[in-house]
Amino acid sequence: MPAKMLFGTAGVPHSSKAPDSVSGIARVRELGLDAMELEFVRGVHMSPAAARQVNAARESSGVLLRVHAPYFINLNSADKKKLAASRKRIMDSAEIGELCGAQIVTFHLAYFQGQQKEEVLERVSGVIAELAEEIEKSGWKIRLAPETTGKPSQLGSLQETLEMCEKVKGLLPMVDWSHLHARQNGRFKSKADFVRAIEEMPEKFIHNLHMHASGINFTEKGERNHMNMEEKGNTFNFRWLLEALHEKKAGGCIICESPNLEEDALLMQKYWEKLG
Repeated sequence: MPAKMLFGTAGVPHSSKAPDSVSGIARVRELGLDAMELEFVRGVHMSPAAARQVNAARESSGVLLRVHAPYFINLNSADKKKLAASRKRIMDSAEIGELCGAQIVTFHLAYFQGQQKEEVLERVSGVIAELAEEIEKSGWKIRLAPETTGKPSQLGSLQETLEMCEKVKGLLPMVDWSHLHARQNGRFKSKADFVRAIEEMPEKFIHNLHMHASGINFTEKGERNHMNMEEKGNTFNFRWLLEALHEKKAGGCIICESPNLEEDALLMQKYWEKLG
């Protein structure tokens, strides 16, 4: 029997009565969804007091929360100020996420900037190991989850992300399936392609996978923008993804990043339930 799969939205659902996170959690539960990602992508602007209110809403609703750290992160920057700012954005996200009761904080890692993959992977893994140690020393439960990225110029292929999660204690992979599709110019051309990708993952991650999915527009240089699942021109087949996850008895949480948010989250949830 497949493990439990949760579905949710990247941010407050569009149909929420108000745009704040507490209202968003309530709407997620009303819709019959299970999870919400707190989007700190433009900066961490939530106060500790507001975070505690979010945590109270999470506890009363049973909605799973995750955090997405700001986009402006490059852990391979040669500029010491930029590197320090990137580290701070991740730690600020983790601190507020911890107060919210979020399970993970996910983030984009770095750019290669003409350097060798092995060199960048080693350098970034070292930085993340230091951040993970800080989190552990603080006694926080929240975990760091580096995200697979949508452009080959960025660190974050599935292999690179998994290798980092093996190197650094406590890390979890955030598998953005649409990013993987885009960075390899339409990688998933069949259900079998998704199955092969799942088979690359260590067994310890399979039953509690943190994931993103959406429609995706891309060029040979990778991701351009997110699309709705059933929008014309989208080649990312969410049905194949769900069938492959079901077949491999995978579980976890899929956050929908399509522009229509809850519509596609519910679309995926309904199809998953059909699979039995």
